[in-house]
Amino acid sequence: MSSFGAALTISQRSSPHRCTSKRDTTMAQPEPDAPVEDLRGTVLCIEDDPVNRMLVEAMLSAFPAVTLRLAVNGRDGIRAALEAMPDVILLDMNMPDMRGLDVVRVLSDRITDSACHVILLTAERFSIDLAKAMSLGAREHWEKPLCADTVYGGLCRILRSQPNESTVGALNA
Repeated sequence: MSSFGAALTISQRSSPHRCTSKRDTTMAQPEPDAPVEDLRGTVLCIEDDPVNRMLVEAMLSAFPAVTLRLAVNGRDGIRAALEAMPDVILLDMNMPDMRGLDVVRVLSDRITDSACHVILLTAERFSIDLAKAMSLGAREHWEKPLCADTVYGGLCRILRSQPNESTVGALNA
């Protein structure tokens, strides 16, 4: 058996406390220079590959008020989502224990009844499984390897559109 180590350095952006995206052209752009400190929420990453989980963890470290929960397979991811539905699910489409499509099938009622934003992670540009998962409630897909601009821009856009405690409090006042 062999093992290896890796070091990951996320470069500081021109403004490390701002969230902007140049690459995300398929969806509405995030508000320019939105302070990441204002973005709150929970992200569940369902990913079997430890390197990909480390990359997501490193990328999400730029969001100090976002809670990251990790699941190493589909079954654990379903259990975690059913315990407390997150704001965002980053879902690997190809895991050894079950396909991402099967995870979406199990969670589809809960996904469509909540504000949960499911993002499919895959190296494929298009597949029948992607189309089926989207028809069951997944909202978009990001190609692997994940690009920091896609993650930053996408999370800014999604979390800015999610109601949080301060927004709800202001609306109820």
